[in-house]
Amino acid sequence: MKLSQFKYKLPEDRIALYPHSIYHEIENDHGEKETWRLTRRDECRLMVVHRRSEQIDMLRKDKKGKPVKGEYLDFRNVLDYFDEGDTFVFNDTKVFPARLYGTKEKTDAKIEVFLLRELNAEMRLWDVLVEPARKIRIGNKLFFDDTSTMVAEVVDNTTSRGRTLRFLYDCPHDEFKRELFALGEAPLPRYIVDRRESGHADPEDMDDFQCIFAKNEGAVTAPATGLHFSREMMKRMEIRGINFAFITLHCGLGCFHDIEVEDLTKHKMDSEQMFISREACDMVNSTKEAGHHICAVGSSVVKATETAVGTDGFLKEYEGWTNKFIFPPYDFGLADSMIANFYHPQSPLLMETAAFGGYDLIMHAYELAIENGYMFGSYGDAMLILND
Repeated sequence: MKLSQFKYKLPEDRIALYPHSIYHEIENDHGEKETWRLTRRDECRLMVVHRRSEQIDMLRKDKKGKPVKGEYLDFRNVLDYFDEGDTFVFNDTKVFPARLYGTKEKTDAKIEVFLLRELNAEMRLWDVLVEPARKIRIGNKLFFDDTSTMVAEVVDNTTSRGRTLRFLYDCPHDEFKRELFALGEAPLPRYIVDRRESGHADPEDMDDFQCIFAKNEGAVTAPATGLHFSREMMKRMEIRGINFAFITLHCGLGCFHDIEVEDLTKHKMDSEQMFISREACDMVNSTKEAGHHICAVGSSVVKATETAVGTDGFLKEYEGWTNKFIFPPYDFGLADSMIANFYHPQSPLLMETAAFGGYDLIMHAYELAIENGYMFGSYGDAMLILND
């Protein structure tokens, strides 16, 4: 398929800048009114797409099975479509506070440093992106706090914006990581940060931009579909007898890069590290053998499981990297249902969703989402795709 086939007009007011929340207005000790935001991650809207019948559900139904005008499904309704013995596959990667702000030595120029991954723990070497890159050269020193105790030296150029930094901080590694991360903020996508009045993430984003089941540190962006699951919802799933399987794929920035080729077969994705354990394989494969449903929670889970699924249709243990790029047409080997967010035009995430649900059906669903006020992006609403 062609890149231009995934172009659509996304209105500015459809891009979610915060997770689904409720707001309370209170009066402080000085008699001033303040607005408090309380995140309700499992109460975002839900659209249900039925792949075979091509039916799309947005509204709740009355006792007679007729849609109730104005009453939209919310994410908690996902459970209405699954039964005991079904398995949800989650990505348990953990986001770290990857975006830092510092100054360049001598000039005091403001620099943004985005941590990608640690290259060498003993030498404190990190692969990073810097902005503005033209000002940062090998040998420059960058300062990240008022006391100048957290200092990094540029030791290599890797790409146009990429640099290798060596942090000059003499202490045990755990202490260094703790101090470094204390200076960072949640690595929200630029399409969120740039649209906020502050131009920054809020302290609350470090919780909001983290899945409640996050465990293995290494992601520089959240597996956003997993953000919709609350502890209460997970408990209800457990009571219902729905199984959980956890894989790890450390989400990188590749899905936010512009695709620069019209022919999608020529696009190369960035590699991401992933791990699939024997325990996860046993859970998923026994579910499949028993004829129950397997639901992939998010595009990162689909990418990981499609990397590790065998020709026999069963999941295999895996430890390594994947640069898998999924776009229509594609024959999926494992999950029969998928939960996704609503993604930006011409993004690899939209392409993967269209491959799973069918190009025409998914693009029609996106038209309906825009018409009916659904929110897009990492903090946006959710879509459940079923194979019925």
